[in-house]
Amino acid sequence: MPKIKSGASGRCRERQQQRRELKSGGGLTFNTGIGQHVLKNPLIVNSIIDKAALRPTDVVLEVGPGTGNMTVKLLEKAKKVIACELDLRLVAELHKRVQGTPLASKLQVMVGDVLKTDLPFFDACVANLPYQISSPFVFKLLLHRPFFRCAVLMFQREFALRLVAKPGDKLYCRLSINTQLLARVDHLMKVGKNNFRPPPKVESSVVRIEPKNPPPPINFQEWDGLVRITFVRKNKTLSAAFKSSAVQQLLEKNYRIHCSVHNIIATWIQCRRYPFFLGICRREVSKLNKVELYILSNLRR
Repeated sequence: MPKIKSGASGRCRERQQQRRELKSGGGLTFNTGIGQHVLKNPLIVNSIIDKAALRPTDVVLEVGPGTGNMTVKLLEKAKKVIACELDLRLVAELHKRVQGTPLASKLQVMVGDVLKTDLPFFDACVANLPYQISSPFVFKLLLHRPFFRCAVLMFQREFALRLVAKPGDKLYCRLSINTQLLARVDHLMKVGKNNFRPPPKVESSVVRIEPKNPPPPINFQEWDGLVRITFVRKNKTLSAAFKSSAVQQLLEKNYRIHCSVHNIIATWIQCRRYPFFLGICRREVSKLNKVELYILSNLRR
């Protein structure tokens, strides 16, 4: 009769397996809690760099270089690589990787949290990004000036699909709208979890981002506030979203601040008619009566 395996021994083996997965060739233990998953497949590394179409004069920004598998390849293609790394152990590993080679003079390492760091000038960004900083880093990148040419980035698969989602897609969301407002975004390839060490729990994808230059003539913070309201409940109509008391209070507060800044006499009665305005916009202009046209003209002033 086969022996029944105890739950305790099973958990022990699982912990041993996790420890084995965390070990790299150099004896380093990776901290998966901060997204340390080193891309180990050289074919995928080369493919990512090829998609960036780097020039010999390029300055390249790399975030989360890990042990330098991609960094070394970037140094061979570009004029300079600026690698941003939080873990001092990996910083030492990077320097060790290029020490005594012609590549050493082309490497600059920035130590710290990239989200709290002012980004330097760069022509392209190529990175196997820690997945938990994906969203804030994308918008830090897109609002960075001067403009960069392109970014080729590794993301969690679902996040990547949200970036490229189109209106009507199930994954279309605020992230999709804002990213595509500021950039052209293309899904390049899927990457399986076994191409990393240690393997993450999710599948990954590589995305290419090209910022629009010139950017659309809008205040992005104001635009994002509008999109946040419209997507707070995806199944709501726009009319219902703007009729909520919380949104009305926010609109009134913003309107009064606007009037104060521009020395305008506040007449909030116009803004209170906004839900009515949303309703009549569904009808053809030819069907508006004189009262509706009068209200519409007042709202547009």
